[in-house]
Amino acid sequence: MGEDRYAEMRRRLVEELIRLGYIRSEKVARAMMRVPREVFVPEPYRDLAYEDRPLPIGHGQTISAPSIVAYMMELLDPDKGMKALEVGAGSGYAAAVLAEIVAPSDAPRSEWGHVYAIEAIPELAELARRNLERAGYADRVTVVVGDGSKGLPDKAPFDRILVSAAAPFIPKPLVDQLAPGGRMVIPVGEYFLQYLYVVWKERDGTVRLQRDIEVLFVPLKVSPDVEPFYQGESPGLEGII
Repeated sequence: MGEDRYAEMRRRLVEELIRLGYIRSEKVARAMMRVPREVFVPEPYRDLAYEDRPLPIGHGQTISAPSIVAYMMELLDPDKGMKALEVGAGSGYAAAVLAEIVAPSDAPRSEWGHVYAIEAIPELAELARRNLERAGYADRVTVVVGDGSKGLPDKAPFDRILVSAAAPFIPKPLVDQLAPGGRMVIPVGEYFLQYLYVVWKERDGTVRLQRDIEVLFVPLKVSPDVEPFYQGESPGLEGII
């Protein structure tokens, strides 16, 4: 299957996600159009790259469905020039989409932001690095092997944090590493009952939470010494912590 055919499939998928309301902004639509998802999908599943479904990437992990990646990007609302953290790099796809927003391919390098992506499984971290290199994002994404629940304190603070695996609670280190005015999107819950949470840190350090849609992600490995910031019992109304 040639690149032109993949590009046509990508275009159709993005148009469908716009029609269904998963994509609402021009920047997310542009990023989803530019990032070749087929590069981040294992060879046996490449012909399914533009079906709206998660696909296995090995080691019991998956690449998220395009609709949930787009939806989370809309909630996260990143912008050009921002420094972002992704927890759970997997095969690198969401990090590439995020990088295309904070460091657009057609923007001067002086205006680029950067994405740091943490992956707990060394083999997947290496896969993500290779995929990002092939897709042209190695200069905008740094992949690190580590414990995502502890974030990346030596690179903090972050304007945006995207968590691509479900935590049993919102880890305090990730909230601490948000910059004033920053935002995080994180799935929280047990294996069969998870919700997306949006976390805002105000300029004065006040933290607001809002529960969003129900989702299903692979679990985030959380170290036993990581302190919870919030356990996730919110009824869904916006609140201040």
